[in-house]
Amino acid sequence: MLLGSQLRRLREARGITREAAGYSIRASESKISRMELGRVSFKTRDVEDLLTLYGITDETERTSLLSLAREANVAGWWHSYSDVLPSWFPTYVGLEGAASLIRAYEVQFVHGLLQTPEYARAVVKRGMKGASESDIEKRVELRLERQKYLVSENAPDFHIVLDEAALRRPYGDREVMRGQLQHLIDISEQPNVRLQIMPFSFGGHAGESGAFTILSFTESDLTDVVYLEQLTSALYLDKAEDVAQYEKALGELQRDSPGPDESRDLLRGLLQLS
Repeated sequence: MLLGSQLRRLREARGITREAAGYSIRASESKISRMELGRVSFKTRDVEDLLTLYGITDETERTSLLSLAREANVAGWWHSYSDVLPSWFPTYVGLEGAASLIRAYEVQFVHGLLQTPEYARAVVKRGMKGASESDIEKRVELRLERQKYLVSENAPDFHIVLDEAALRRPYGDREVMRGQLQHLIDISEQPNVRLQIMPFSFGGHAGESGAFTILSFTESDLTDVVYLEQLTSALYLDKAEDVAQYEKALGELQRDSPGPDESRDLLRGLLQLS
């Protein structure tokens, strides 16, 4: 996905059609489309030829992009979970693991990176009705593996706005919810985690379109990606004008929500009521 979006950006900057790009590597327009969407493996020769077509002659930039091609062809650690994941989600896990900054708004439930095992299990059971216990446990295990990013040596910064609705809507029993609230209080103390709560009392706000995640990367030539999950698919937006709209919405959500300290107080208040 990272390499694909860069190839598309370079092609569009040169005003080259997918058909012309496909011709240059002895392939079809549809293959270029699949490459740009990260849905096929990348042959080094094809990437080299496309970079030449797009006028990329700087050896450092070429080496960086060819390195991405090699990485894209290596199955990530999450590959073993592919049998219990929707087809569009492994791409997100790979992007999430490469991000240096993750910004998100969540309204339906607590973000996956912040869920306790018990809460995650309740969420997965609700979303995978009829699934076997082993498949449910495998999905929960993946979620817990993803959470290791937040406490790793190269942990990303994670800025999250949780709607109060996500905290009021029970998944699991009373003890599960109490455990989840306490976990949010604890993890919000981590230096790389900025957790804010958008309270009901604020009324209408900039998150009216629903949950979204913005992923940013250390490499300056890699564009930000907005992830939008739908019922049967997901969207990955990386055009500057699209990303800017979601950054604006998140900025408003952050400004309108109580700060991290006040949000912790809100969580403590909900914990006492639960």
